[in-house]
Amino acid sequence: MDNFVPGAFFTTSASLVDSVDRKLLVVLRDGRKLIGVLRSFDQFANLVLQDTIERIYVGDAYGDIPRGIFIIRGENVVLLGEIDLDKEDEVPLRQVPVEEILIAQREEMEARQRREKLKNKLLHDQGFSVDFTETDLY
Repeated sequence: MDNFVPGAFFTTSASLVDSVDRKLLVVLRDGRKLIGVLRSFDQFANLVLQDTIERIYVGDAYGDIPRGIFIIRGENVVLLGEIDLDKEDEVPLRQVPVEEILIAQREEMEARQRREKLKNKLLHDQGFSVDFTETDLY
């Protein structure tokens, strides 16, 4: 850290120093979105978040699932950004109970799977190769 210059642009984990004790949004490889306070990190960009919530978005609604202390392996981080606390409450989305958002998320995933299956069947019927066997079409 001897060569660290505040305000300079770094692509290493040293650039996380200014983000310690700040509220961050972390998007993971599996699509989950976590919001929490960064408490620690290491040279591999492994992160420790405190007071973490997992936020699930469906349409114009969102739901929060409390997760507490969360340890994230650096290789799973896709996006990391600081949350502007002044604008945090101005989100044009409505918050709904967790049970409601989980049901909506399941319905959205099922609809997406049905669309994907139909698209793949249409492509298969027109002679395009798709990554499944004939029995998966129906």
